[in-house]
Amino acid sequence: MRADPSRIVTARQILAYLGLTPADLAAHPDPSPRMPMLAEYIPRVEAAASPGTRRTYGTYWNRMVATLGHLRLDEVAASDIEALMRQVTATARPRRTGRQGRHAGEHVIAAARAVYRRAIADGYLTAADSPAHRVTEPRRLPNPRRALTPGELQDINLVARTSGNDVILDALLLRLHTETACRRGGALALRLVDLDTRHCLVRLTEKGGTLRWQPITPTLAARLQEHTQARGAVLSTDRLVRYRNGQPISSRRYDHLWRRIGDRLPWVAAQGISTHWLRHTTLTWVERHFGYGIARAYAGHTDRRGPATTTYIKADLSAVAAALAAMTGEPHPLAASPPASAR
Repeated sequence: MRADPSRIVTARQILAYLGLTPADLAAHPDPSPRMPMLAEYIPRVEAAASPGTRRTYGTYWNRMVATLGHLRLDEVAASDIEALMRQVTATARPRRTGRQGRHAGEHVIAAARAVYRRAIADGYLTAADSPAHRVTEPRRLPNPRRALTPGELQDINLVARTSGNDVILDALLLRLHTETACRRGGALALRLVDLDTRHCLVRLTEKGGTLRWQPITPTLAARLQEHTQARGAVLSTDRLVRYRNGQPISSRRYDHLWRRIGDRLPWVAAQGISTHWLRHTTLTWVERHFGYGIARAYAGHTDRRGPATTTYIKADLSAVAAALAAMTGEPHPLAASPPASAR
């Protein structure tokens, strides 16, 4: 197909006006990158993501590839992402702690925004071009988690200690989470080198790569050491919490534990109680008896920027140890004297 002669004349006039020649254009090709297809770009996003991000968003990135992978990054519309969100929400697998697929829908949008943030950083699009950021997130419902009552906590521990195929492991897990208020990921990441029995501490590595030493009671420190010796943890990098066959536990142990507890305590299943409720329970007690500053340190939130007041109410390790000692009734070697209000 021949070019229109009049357009050629117009192009030459524009080049002459700009002081350029066709040879100049050939010597300096278009520097803008080729717009990739979504299916070829998402693997690059995954390669640049942290392991935690890949675990959280990997499933949703796969759904994006399957549904929208044939489109270029700049061809995806906000309505495409919203339609995918509706589809994932409607087909989400029912879970004991689920909320009718609402969390899955939130994750679709967050996963899509992660893709387009990377595309913006790579120079393919501008912030205004991102379709993912034009989709409104579902309104987040109030969190149903709460602090367990002493009676509820006692019943949960009783079931864990009297049922199942490894009651020692399950009782140890519940005690670890109750004392430290750590997340599941923090317990699963514990290694032999992270246990300090002399000072009664464990080093927790949790989401976002946060790292902190957390006080535990001398009793728990001794039980953890016995556990590692009996179950084959030898190297400093060996995982701390293990099955009887010596293999490190996975998150599935928690799923089985709470399913079993829910079978025996129907209110646990009905309310969707999980390990994270133990975190709420411990931190609520610490806040009520020792104040917000120490509860914030106990939770490991000191790496976050909070209200200006948090600059002046930082708590140190001895204050956290004192809160643990008061909560458990067991002295801690690092504990400072508790305030009069907590005695």
